[in-house]
Amino acid sequence: MRNMFVATLIALASAGQQAPDRTALPKLGPPPALKPPAIQKRTLTNGLPVWIVELHKVPVVQVSLIVKAGSAADARGRFGAASLTAEMLDEGAGTRGALEIADAVDYLGAQLSTGSSFDASTVSLHVPAARLGDALPVMADVALRPTFPDKELQRIREELLASLVQAEDDPTTLIRVAFPRLVYGDTHRYGTLDIGTAAALKGFSVEDLRQFHAAHYLPFRSVLIVAGDVTPDRVMPMLESAFGGWKSAGAGTPDTLPDAPQLKTRQIYLIDKPGAAQSQIRIGWIGVPRSTRDFFALRVLNTVLGGAFTSRLNTNLREKHGYAYGASSTFDMRAGAGPFYAAAGVQTDKTSEALREFFNELAAIRTLIPADELEKAKNYLALLLPRNFETTSNLAASLSQVFVYNLPDDYFATYTDRIRAVTPADVQRVAQKYIQPDRFAVVVIGDRKIIEPGIRALTLGPLRVVSIPEIMK
Repeated sequence: MRNMFVATLIALASAGQQAPDRTALPKLGPPPALKPPAIQKRTLTNGLPVWIVELHKVPVVQVSLIVKAGSAADARGRFGAASLTAEMLDEGAGTRGALEIADAVDYLGAQLSTGSSFDASTVSLHVPAARLGDALPVMADVALRPTFPDKELQRIREELLASLVQAEDDPTTLIRVAFPRLVYGDTHRYGTLDIGTAAALKGFSVEDLRQFHAAHYLPFRSVLIVAGDVTPDRVMPMLESAFGGWKSAGAGTPDTLPDAPQLKTRQIYLIDKPGAAQSQIRIGWIGVPRSTRDFFALRVLNTVLGGAFTSRLNTNLREKHGYAYGASSTFDMRAGAGPFYAAAGVQTDKTSEALREFFNELAAIRTLIPADELEKAKNYLALLLPRNFETTSNLAASLSQVFVYNLPDDYFATYTDRIRAVTPADVQRVAQKYIQPDRFAVVVIGDRKIIEPGIRALTLGPLRVVSIPEIMK
């Protein structure tokens, strides 16, 4: 019954529906202990680590190459290099062009994907176990021997530039650009989307991408994660054949970002979007890195505030007042201090009322949270943990976080105990430290002529009107 209830909550939250009346359902108790699958660690002759997890129920294998080099490695003025490099990996590699790579992968019944985040770049292969030996050379070509064809670069560049133009007309996307730019500024890497700016994209050449790949895609900063219907004895020779010849072109240097200056006072930013059906709101500041010692207390805090469908923000703005379809909050933890923000898209004519309720909740979360509410949040987090191991793809993604952020090997084994050890005092302490509404940036995108008078009447702080070109430069 417990698992059915949690599954129902998750399904309804994903569908944007109201959760069932919990008074009619049994109270959730502490979740059972979870034993994560064992990781068998090996190393190729070139020093590349290999993490293997055996899962024999389904005859498929997930192989993920994780490289600790993402958008944080972009040089100033060259924002977007990591993202564009990852995007181009499967557009031509080894002796194959983009279409030949796609055909080879399809023929094997496999899926091959590339991508990057601020902290890592990834090449992932999902393949039937029987075809693993045939698919790994294709994956290795894509990861290690991309050709970066100029024709494909021009096509992808135009697609990315078009997406930036489209963002100017879509408040939901524009707020994702505006909030970090206004909080971090245009010189810090976290102040610009991972795909970079239009000016930077127009300046990239094939040689720029080759240089980024050579400088950052190196064995000593990478790991191969293999999850599925394999054994170490079977898979290691295949991996050695495909990746064992990969050598470091140089010593490489760690990718570090300078700390961004924290906000000192509250500032209201208004971006005019005439005729907008909703007002997009984000409220927050610079948060914490993934390495913070307060990670578990912050997980519980954010679950209560805005990290679940039954959180305070969603209950207030959606269920109680009907101002929004949903409201949430996020600590976006990265290698450096990523942003914290509370967010919602609200009715245009209820913008000021929604802002008032946001600040009511941000103030209330700093006080002691009732024990029963805290217990529900901790149970919720613990009951979500098994989703990390439901599929080979989920498992590989979870282990990639362990590698990228240098988490201990027992991270998942001790996760539930550490969540359950969080006390009301712990949550109040981190709330008072990291939730300081008087210093938050408030970014609102909407129809200025309708929403500005109400926002000014709240007297939240000085209001600055920001143009879209200023945000997108």
